[in-house]
Amino acid sequence: MIINKISIIIPAYNEESTISIIVDKLINLVLVDTILKEIIIVNDCSTDNTDKIVENIMAKQQNIEIVYIKHEKNLGKGAAIHSGIKNATGDYLMIQDADLEYDPAEINKLLKPIIDGHADVVYGSRFIGGSAHRILFFWHTIGNKFLTFLSNFFTNLNLTDMETCYKLFKTSIIKNIPLKEKRFGFEPEITSKIAKIKCIRIYEVGISYYGRTYLEGKKINWKDGFKAIYCIIRYNLLP
Repeated sequence: MIINKISIIIPAYNEESTISIIVDKLINLVLVDTILKEIIIVNDCSTDNTDKIVENIMAKQQNIEIVYIKHEKNLGKGAAIHSGIKNATGDYLMIQDADLEYDPAEINKLLKPIIDGHADVVYGSRFIGGSAHRILFFWHTIGNKFLTFLSNFFTNLNLTDMETCYKLFKTSIIKNIPLKEKRFGFEPEITSKIAKIKCIRIYEVGISYYGRTYLEGKKINWKDGFKAIYCIIRYNLLP
C-alpha cells in the first residue's frame, strides 16, 4: 500500500508544558517509506500559554506542513478531533495527544499493517507487547479493560485497548462517518461505528505508554468512564 501523506491531529487544551515537546518530536520524526506529515494542532480554547507557544512554533517552522485551528470556546477533546478530521488532507490520519503519554516514534508501528496492505484501521494497544509502561492507577486499568470488554461484547471485536489514543484511520473512511461525541466519548463512538462497516480490516499493535498523574495534567476522570458506558450502549444498540 502506497501512502503519500499522513495527517496527525493534536487536540490541545492547556498543554503549555508539553505542546512544544510533542510537536518537536513529530517534526523530527522520520516516517517509513518517506511518507509526508501534516500536523494539525487544534487548540480547544486553552487558558494558559498554549496558543502563544503554538504561534511561536508556526513562525519558526517552514519545513513541515502545520495547520493550526483555534476553538473560540472549550468544546471538548472529541470536538477538537472533529475539527482535525474535517481539515485533514492526508491519505490516513491519526490522533496524537498533546501530552507525553504516547511516543511519536511508534507511529511507524501503526503504519506497518497499512503499508503491508493488511489494514484500513490500526489501534495502538497499551496492553499487549513488550514495550515500556509506566505503573500508575490500578482502577484506571480495570476501568479501561472493562470498557474494552463491554465494547467488544457489542461489536464482536477482540480489541485489547478500545480507549487508546493511538488510532490510525484511512481518511476517506472516517470523513464519511457522522461523529457526535464532543468529549472523551469519541473512543467508544468511533469504535462502534467502524465495527459496523462491512469488510473493514482492523488491526492492533502493541505500543509503550508513559502515563501521567492528575498533578501532571491528566484530565479524564470517573465521570468520563460512565459516559463511555453510555456511549457504548447508545452507539451499538440505538439507531
